[in-house]
Amino acid sequence: MSSRSFFSVCLRLLLWAGVVCSGASSKPAEAQVSPGEQNVAEQAAEEVATERSESPREEPATPAAVGESEEAKTTATVVHDDPAGELGLIVPDLDLFIPEGEFELRLHKLIDRVSFEGQVNYNFVDGDVRAFLRYRYYAYQRTYRFAVFDTLEFRDFQNSDEFERVRGTLFLIQWPHSYHHRSFLLTELDNITTNRESSQTNGRVSNVNTFVRAGFQLGTPDDDRSNAIVGEDRGEVRRLFTPYRHIGPGDWGSTVAVTWGFDFLGGEFDYLRLEAETLKRFELPHSSFLFGRLHTGTFLRKAVNPSPQSEDPRDAYLVPRREFFRLDGRQNLKGLKRKVRGTEELHTSWELLLPWFVDEERQRLRARWQTWYWVVYAGYGTAGFDRGVYSDLDSYVADAGFGFQSSFTVRGYKLFLSALLARELASEADYEFRVSVKSFH
Repeated sequence: MSSRSFFSVCLRLLLWAGVVCSGASSKPAEAQVSPGEQNVAEQAAEEVATERSESPREEPATPAAVGESEEAKTTATVVHDDPAGELGLIVPDLDLFIPEGEFELRLHKLIDRVSFEGQVNYNFVDGDVRAFLRYRYYAYQRTYRFAVFDTLEFRDFQNSDEFERVRGTLFLIQWPHSYHHRSFLLTELDNITTNRESSQTNGRVSNVNTFVRAGFQLGTPDDDRSNAIVGEDRGEVRRLFTPYRHIGPGDWGSTVAVTWGFDFLGGEFDYLRLEAETLKRFELPHSSFLFGRLHTGTFLRKAVNPSPQSEDPRDAYLVPRREFFRLDGRQNLKGLKRKVRGTEELHTSWELLLPWFVDEERQRLRARWQTWYWVVYAGYGTAGFDRGVYSDLDSYVADAGFGFQSSFTVRGYKLFLSALLARELASEADYEFRVSVKSFH
């Protein structure tokens, strides 16, 4: 199946899901929750709060509270019209990433304690396409998620005619011990198909990756990056800067996860992967603040491929390609243009946000601009296939850049815009210009 036809099928599935959800009741029934059941109920209540009312209403602008994300702060301004609410439509969340050329669409509906979500991601540059269907149930003591997905990727290969298709299913359980403490357990089964001989395991073009992941999280429950580390990483909501993450003034968060890929029960890979991250927000004078982030990953065990068919270091191990750590990208060193992969990774990034204006109404370019922050960015890290990279100072890479993030409203639709111009230091590499646009509903 070509990527174009596959994308068409996925889009039809999402539209069908939207029609079904639109016909269902949009007013969830109130559940009686005991004190011991409050943790999961609070998460369900947060999603209920995001559902639209039957008619447009005017809400006063409120400053961000402690524990609220900076993204929420920048979108807490007055919205006088709501065309989607007037028509009773379910408006999808849209994301656009430049220069990656990625377009992402999410459609979700909450009915009582059950949440349904469809997602499609398409890359116009590389031709990558991903589709997800998710079902989430909020029980009294824990949350359950079941998902199926189908992805087709070209970008991680040297030749344009090489691809990797992954069709899989996963089951995720989350135990909230309190609002800031949670445990996770994920079971996933992936069927990996590729036309690259060097990626074939045991002489097959189709391989199975079966793994379980256990994780623990400190911080607010709506941190998408942290949730991707301990849970479903393919469907992560990506952004350009850290402040969108739900962490309040002076707060911090930490996440650790262990993934075990085993070569029995149908599995054909063998590895033990550890990933951890921590971040901290520092308050500065004049409403400025600084975000620091430290991320690391290592393979505690990785089986050696007995018959690698290429010189690519990733083909030397019985590990799926997407499980290797990467140093480049908008979630890591943002100014790094070249691809850097490895089984060992360590990096830190820092973002200084300087407010131009916050919680205002400025009319420019036929839009109402509410918030604008200037962002100064710097990062430093290393990645490789041997633990010696940690002590090899020549392997470390530094980058820096300058950008902004803002929120504005156009015809009742709230948008969040971020941009960054950065480059790798101590090299003649070109500048990397990254932009992300997100809609809110």
